[in-house]
Amino acid sequence: MPIVTKEMDSAFQTAGANPGLEIWCIENQQLVSVSKSSHGKFYTGSAYLVLNAVFPKIGPPHYDIHYWLGSEAKKVDSILASEKALELDAALGSCSVQYREIQGQESQKFLSYFRPCLIPIEGVFTSKQGSLNGEYQVHLYTCKGDYVVHVKEVPFMRTSLNHEDVFILDTALKLFLFSGCNSTIQERAKALEVVQYIKENKHGGKCEVATIEDGKFVGDSDVGEFWSLFGGYAPIPREQPPVQESEAPPLKLFWINLQGKLCESGTNVFSKEMLETDKCYMLDCDSEIFVWMGRQTLLTERRTATRAIEDFVRNEGRSSKTHLTFLSEGLESTIFRSYFTNWPKTVELRLYEEGKEKVAAIFKHQGYEVKELPEEDNEPSIDCSGTIKVWRVDGDELSLLSVTELTKLYSGDCYIVQYTFPGNGRDETLFYAWIGSKSVMEDKTAAISHMSTMADSIRTNPVMAQIHEGKEPAQFFSILHRLVVFKGGNSSGYRNFIEEKGMVDDTYNENLVALFRVQGTNLDNMQAIQVDQVSTSLNSSYCYILQNEGSIYTWIGSLSSARDHNLLDRLVELLNTKWLPVSVREGNEPDVFWEVLGGKAEYPKGKEIQGFIDDPHLFALKITKGKPCLIDGYVSHADFLEFQLRRRLQGERDIQLYTG
Repeated sequence: MPIVTKEMDSAFQTAGANPGLEIWCIENQQLVSVSKSSHGKFYTGSAYLVLNAVFPKIGPPHYDIHYWLGSEAKKVDSILASEKALELDAALGSCSVQYREIQGQESQKFLSYFRPCLIPIEGVFTSKQGSLNGEYQVHLYTCKGDYVVHVKEVPFMRTSLNHEDVFILDTALKLFLFSGCNSTIQERAKALEVVQYIKENKHGGKCEVATIEDGKFVGDSDVGEFWSLFGGYAPIPREQPPVQESEAPPLKLFWINLQGKLCESGTNVFSKEMLETDKCYMLDCDSEIFVWMGRQTLLTERRTATRAIEDFVRNEGRSSKTHLTFLSEGLESTIFRSYFTNWPKTVELRLYEEGKEKVAAIFKHQGYEVKELPEEDNEPSIDCSGTIKVWRVDGDELSLLSVTELTKLYSGDCYIVQYTFPGNGRDETLFYAWIGSKSVMEDKTAAISHMSTMADSIRTNPVMAQIHEGKEPAQFFSILHRLVVFKGGNSSGYRNFIEEKGMVDDTYNENLVALFRVQGTNLDNMQAIQVDQVSTSLNSSYCYILQNEGSIYTWIGSLSSARDHNLLDRLVELLNTKWLPVSVREGNEPDVFWEVLGGKAEYPKGKEIQGFIDDPHLFALKITKGKPCLIDGYVSHADFLEFQLRRRLQGERDIQLYTG
């Protein structure tokens, strides 16, 4: 799901929300959306951004980002297209693969989006295209490829023809399909699809089609007409024997530093261990270049790497056939992995796991029996790749949040989360009523009522759960993947309450001081929780993000783990992709850091231990003389709701009701 900030291009507000293609073009240094009716029309003087989103039944969405550069596109537009590709990747959670597509040398994946073919149009894209009048221009195209067709315009001359390929001559009244004698049946069939495409799209279906066989030049009026357009028949020369290619240059791996300088790391023989998670690398395979970006690299580092690679390709005078592919750590393609020896098929052991095995071996050697305690099972109990809708509760009104905002909640508001996921033979639905810690009673009551009404409208048997801020189950975070909880609220009930009590509105403002605690278990389950911007909010067991008008700090607690540091970098990008944070480790803070927090003060420095959770107990409810009590037996739904409502009014914890 997109993670769009105000600083990010507004064109990405709904990017990736639905499966299929989305296309933008650079026009006057701005991204302009290309309508679906114009998909497949690429102008040679423009640069485009193409997103393909695939939503499998099981697993997270797959995103491929391509930036297409026309042969006559301006350098400034080409650079902007590459930067926008990175920006879009960040908006999608840095989980896409990016490709650089050059006109005439497009990858098969890219061409497969535009069946049967892609034919570049001369000129520059404009969002207000007008009709072009004048004499019809004759075009000669060559078609290559059995699976996807590479269509390329060649000079309208006899010398452009050969015996190996299939050609299409496009005139005002007739389309000619010329098949070289050495072309394959598959190429001829694909070229015929292209002919039909041109007929329908350029001629409105009103033109003749003629087929010309290589070597047959008598007895057919179409053949005579075809050759007359070239000034009369003349034999096509045979292809010269191919020149023996020189030995392929060696493979090279470069590390790209923060200044954009390429530093050679190795030649020909590479291992997975050479790729560090906080760096960007370039693997130079001559005709193809891979750019690998570690998970802990920031968006600014990725932009620097992208510019460095673009400059490298230009300055080295590389062929236009050179393909660029940008890969994030964990999303490496099979081809990329094949260049590294012994690339692991499974996740590598962590250092603590290796140490654990060594300690166990020592005890076993000394004769002690060693048994490993089972680790806590953090795997979600349901499929977490379904679809999510989130509504903000405002009394009797519900506001559906946009895709870019559904993972950003406020403590002063209540929300309803509808999650639909594939079950056993049918889709299942789960409803959460998320109650903010500062929300007002009016919104809390309305949230429960709205959730019940929505659940009743579902034909299947949905599951409902009421959860409170700070006490969310692990499954809730696994469903949302990433969550930011801001202070304050937006509902009219919360606003009125603040005004009536004469309280200071502390609703999050990106221009004011804010402190966020980072937590979570992995990149698919991470949270940034806004806390009071004072020193006592710090804790040595966590990492924090301190936002100030003039600077951004990331504070690393002395008891935090490498996993926390990884989440810290990702959440900085989630909050604002343009932030350039100053990393501060506990004990080495500059004076200005404490000044922003209102002065240095004592805070918890011991290892935080998870609180004890009582084992669940099953009770039945009985109402006796208006006074509820829990006994062993059965309970009516109406009696339970009355009992539950009393507990809510008293501020006590809710009891979930499961009915058979």
